[in-house]
Amino acid sequence: MGKATGFLEFERQTPSECEALERIKNWDEFSIPMDEENLREQGARCMDCGTPFCHVGRLLSGMASGCPLHNLIPEWNDMVYRGNWEVALKRLHKTNNFPEFTGRVCPAPCEGSCTVGMNGKPVTIKSIEKSIVDRGFEEGWIVPEPPLTRTGKKVAVVGSGPAGLACAAQLNKAGHSVTVYERADRIGGLLTYGIPNMKLDKKTVQRRVDLLTAEGITFVTRTEIGRDISASQLKAEHDAVVLCGGSTQARELPIEGRELRGIHQAMEFLTLNTKSLLDSELADGEYLSAADKDVVVVGGGDTGTDCVATSIRHGCRSVIQLEIMPRIAPLTRQPSNPWPEWPKVLKVDYGQKEAASLYKEDPRRYLVSTKRFVGDDGGHVQELHTVRIEWTRNEQGRIVPVEVPGSEEVLKAQLVLLALGFTGPEESVLGELGVERDERGNAKAEFGAQATNVEAVFTAGDMRRGQSLVVWAIDEGRQTAREVDRFLMGSSNLP
Repeated sequence: MGKATGFLEFERQTPSECEALERIKNWDEFSIPMDEENLREQGARCMDCGTPFCHVGRLLSGMASGCPLHNLIPEWNDMVYRGNWEVALKRLHKTNNFPEFTGRVCPAPCEGSCTVGMNGKPVTIKSIEKSIVDRGFEEGWIVPEPPLTRTGKKVAVVGSGPAGLACAAQLNKAGHSVTVYERADRIGGLLTYGIPNMKLDKKTVQRRVDLLTAEGITFVTRTEIGRDISASQLKAEHDAVVLCGGSTQARELPIEGRELRGIHQAMEFLTLNTKSLLDSELADGEYLSAADKDVVVVGGGDTGTDCVATSIRHGCRSVIQLEIMPRIAPLTRQPSNPWPEWPKVLKVDYGQKEAASLYKEDPRRYLVSTKRFVGDDGGHVQELHTVRIEWTRNEQGRIVPVEVPGSEEVLKAQLVLLALGFTGPEESVLGELGVERDERGNAKAEFGAQATNVEAVFTAGDMRRGQSLVVWAIDEGRQTAREVDRFLMGSSNLP
């Protein structure tokens, strides 16, 4: 695939970015698209490796290796190299309903398992993917394709995140009448309110929603199942129900002072910011502002990084990000982390780059545990009391954190954001329908079947597998659509 000697002739290139000190002045996407010549060269780097691991899509050592959607990566790399962009788009859409999302926010496990990356730098797969679909929209190749006939079957999809949208899109292609219910005021789930605009412009999300609407999907917003419509009524009015409500129960930090004002869950902070940005470009003030405040983000990961970047754009006085785990990631792949596993190397994400440019240091502090919050006389947080920890093995053989004596520290903070992950889906719909839970509290359904213990009720995405990647959610939505179609029709032609 690609040019036979391309991986020897061309160096890996990725899109350039707007300078950090400039991009923090706005909420725009900051990746600068590559020109066609460079993209074709990057496509040429895809080698004829015989057995491409880039689209394997499996877990190795607990981490994603290759594309969970099994994208036909060598094929569309070859098409880009040869200038056949429209054919590349068709290959891309065969396996991925929303490459404009994954091309922006997916961490690209495909690149971690790229064969070129064994002894060099991997192919720029993610950037090529994004360029293919963006060009498809620009050229007018992507148009509504409603089904020619309808089956007469009605399906309700609860939740409009990536799993729900993918499931709805596939079921609609099969000719079923699909209604997607969303409790927020806009469609998109975490794509809209969980990911900041500078990573995924909301016009990009709305563009795809408009396309799905034109194809015949009905979207109902501001409607919470279990409150505005009972789950039992929803089930009675549809031939099948698919639960794609996500893993939205935020993990808490139950320590002294948690009740103080100014301490918020990260998703509350991010959601309110995006809503205000879309409603009024922040003019309405209906968000949690970090302006002129010392901000502490408790927790790492993508959500923590998003909080750092959002706080900087508000104009915070300072920002610190606390992580309880050590900075164990090396700069290069180690022998204990062989290809095609996901490379466990030190990652400096966009938020950390911006903080370093503005404050001259990485905002992350490792091996730190928060002991308590302290507030002022008005009940507003003012300080975090922390201690350094070491991870050691106890008498039972378990690795546990142990405080380092004399390492206590007091951090100023008028805004604290908890980015500690999620513990599972909310109870309301699952409880009302009587859906069984697994040992982690997620809706119980085997992958590849997706059916719950309740007749005609299916589940997909984070609600089934727990907090995960957008690409896994899309894959789950597609898998579930096929099983629902088989349930309704006796067989399915969906991929």
